Amino acid sequence: MTSLAAMLDTATRNASRLLVDIPPGWMQGRTAYGGLSSALALHAVQSADPGLPPLRSAQIAFVGPLAGRVEVRVDTLRRGRNAAFVQADVAGEAGLGLRATFVFMRALPSAVSHDAAPRAPRTPPAPDAKLHVGPPDFFTGNFEFFDDKSPLAPAEWLRWARLREREGLDPLVELLAIGDALPPAAFRLLQGPAPLSSLTWTLNLTDPAPHSRDGWWLLHARADRAADGCSSQRMTIWNSDGEPVADAMQGVAIFG
Repeated sequence: MTSLAAMLDTATRNASRLLVDIPPGWMQGRTAYGGLSSALALHAVQSADPGLPPLRSAQIAFVGPLAGRVEVRVDTLRRGRNAAFVQADVAGEAGLGLRATFVFMRALPSAVSHDAAPRAPRTPPAPDAKLHVGPPDFFTGNFEFFDDKSPLAPAEWLRWARLREREGLDPLVELLAIGDALPPAAFRLLQGPAPLSSLTWTLNLTDPAPHSRDGWWLLHARADRAADGCSSQRMTIWNSDGEPVADAMQGVAIFG
């Protein structure tokens, strides 16, 4: 299997374009895993402008399938005194597959300091915990997962996850690569196999410099409503110390 870091090392880049080959082991059906495509987009933006302030938000649209060689084009929409809005388009042979708008913003003096966000409801797995690894011909083969089998809502996931190979990755690129690793929450409502596809992903960073010990991140997704082939799910990511690092929402299409 090809790690994300190795993939990025072999990419071809210039000021506003990155060319990279997506290996079969990062696919989910006929398209690349969405977290990988999002991470490629962010890496291309970082490479184009290393002087950006911290990432605070990402709005990602999964427009179409991506496979094989893809091209990431970067366009700075606006660069102000405090914030920068940068767009990244990822396209392959089938055309545009992903469009992301990243918002970078420096810390500002503020009289507001409020934190009522819940901390992680689970502790990281013990060193001798039994971990689950996906098949090598599917994107989940790049991850290790731990699920303590605690009771959950009918359309809910709560699972520790980490990249099997993460050395040399920017922490934010790693976070995007892992942040979409759960199946859609509505998957648990299905009575049998059926295709699901993420449509959009909005991610707000609550920590401008996220980090986690031993690579573990606790991922949560819950869909409280699913109908007419669509669901909306809320998502949270915590680090190994139980601190929240990102809040997210995702729209999902259900073909069945």
